[in-house]
Amino acid sequence: MEHTTIAVDLAKSVFQVAVSERPGHVDHERRLSVERLLPFFAQQPPATVVLEACGSAHHWARQLQPFGHEVRLLPAHDVARYVRRNKTDRTDAKALLEASRNAEIHAVPVKTIAVQAVASLHRLRSTWVATRTARLNTIRGLLREFGHFIPVGASKVVPHVRALLAEPTSAVPDSLRPLLERACDEIGTVETDIHAVERQLASIAGEMAAVPLLQTIPGIGVLTATALVALVGDIHRFPSGRHFASFLGLTPKEHSSALRRRLGGISKQGDVYLRTLLVHAARSILWRAKLAAQPAAYQRWARSAQARRGHNVAAVAVANKLARTVWAVWSTHRPFTAESQNTSDTPVVG
Repeated sequence: MEHTTIAVDLAKSVFQVAVSERPGHVDHERRLSVERLLPFFAQQPPATVVLEACGSAHHWARQLQPFGHEVRLLPAHDVARYVRRNKTDRTDAKALLEASRNAEIHAVPVKTIAVQAVASLHRLRSTWVATRTARLNTIRGLLREFGHFIPVGASKVVPHVRALLAEPTSAVPDSLRPLLERACDEIGTVETDIHAVERQLASIAGEMAAVPLLQTIPGIGVLTATALVALVGDIHRFPSGRHFASFLGLTPKEHSSALRRRLGGISKQGDVYLRTLLVHAARSILWRAKLAAQPAAYQRWARSAQARRGHNVAAVAVANKLARTVWAVWSTHRPFTAESQNTSDTPVVG
């Protein structure tokens, strides 16, 4: 039983458990309710427990570790490739066992409660930002049908709409006025929630050792630094900065065969939220580099990339370099200095 592997297909109420004492074989299978899951593992000798990194996975991993089990969370998109024929709970559990034998599939670090709370704050903020954007776009589209064109900028929508509603002679129909007023109030409420989350993250940032270190990097603020710490976990699981950039989906997508090598756009793998934050940070760097009278080395590189490849490609290139800089600063525990930045003019993306 020293090399026993137990795969658990997570669910809301009923869990499928597959026990393998020999590689490639399923020796026992069980279906357990929520109430029976922990008592079952409490009776098992220490084993390797394999879970899919999906909803509630980190919770169950934290519950199983005190029993002496080694818990591995495998990425869902990697496990899905091992599902044979029809998708059932049994085939999902067997797929977990097969995927656990592949050394190239890296496990997801188990989050602590504190780290997962920070990640949850970011998810809430991201949801509210999307809600605000949807409401603003809806209002813009509706008023455009009545000949009112709101200037560009999220901060200009609500004041413009309230000014229109205050004018009795405006072309806004009376039946639409109370609903537009409610929509503006809803946007105000959402913005209040967004600011509350940002203040909460700012207060938590001081308790996370890596956050002040990451904030020494140009373009990295409280939001990006706390998101990196919460969603990446252990930076030492990446052997190099390029591996970390690849994890974020900021390296070229390859489609090669024989002697012909084809590199396309970025792969867009990994966490969309983190990649978005880094691209926004890169755009901030490009803007500051454009205004700098005496640009630093990294700003000169950014301006050179923008002159060669255009603004959008340069933004992704700078985001790639930012990711590698994050890895270097975080893994060595040394703050960023402009003189230590690589000034190579070689583009980092295709």
